[in-house]
Formats: sequence, structure tokens, C-alpha cells
Amino acid sequence: MIDIEVLHRVANTLAERKEASPDSSYVSSLFHKGTDAICKKVAEEAAETIMAAKDKDLLHVVWEVTDVWFHTMVLLAHFGLSVDDVLAEFRRREGVSGIDEKKARTAG
Repeated sequence: MIDIEVLHRVANTLAERKEASPDSSYVSSLFHKGTDAICKKVAEEAAETIMAAKDKDLLHVVWEVTDVWFHTMVLLAHFGLSVDDVLAEFRRREGVSGIDEKKARTAG
């Protein structure tokens, strides 16, 4: 089971880096470059995850999913959101059929 506090610690670090000079860290430079650069990294890491999965390279799948999660957390922080917002959505969807949940989102 994942230690949710790890995600909170990463989120706290991201919040600090959001305010830092772009020369101080990779994440700070990514925040400085903006939405397009962050989205590009999320897409890049997602593509690498797919390639690792197709290769059935399970260790690389874990590494790449970690990169996807990390860069998605950067994206969330960029928009003032957090892992808690995503967890709240998971809680809302828990026990709801995927078909019904999709209908509810598209009906509104």
C-alpha cells in the first residue's frame, strides 16, 4: 500500500519550487515554462509508459508511471490543485459503475 504522505511531501516540495527561481531546479524551470511545457512532459511520460507496457518491461512500467504521476502532480500544482483534489474525485467515484459515472459527466 502506498504511503499517501509521500505524495503530500512531493506536493509540498512542488509548491516550494513553484515560487523558486527557474534556475534553481528542473521543476522550477518547468513551472516557469508554463502549461504547454508541463503538458508535453506528461504526454512524453505517458508515451514512455505505453512503450514499457508493450515491451512487458514491468520495472520500466513502474518507473514510467512514477514519472507520469510526478509530472501530473506538477500540472496540478501549476493550476493550484493537489493530490487531495484527485483523491476526493476517486472517493466520489468509488463504487460507481464506470458507465454510470461517464454518463453523469456527459449529461451535465
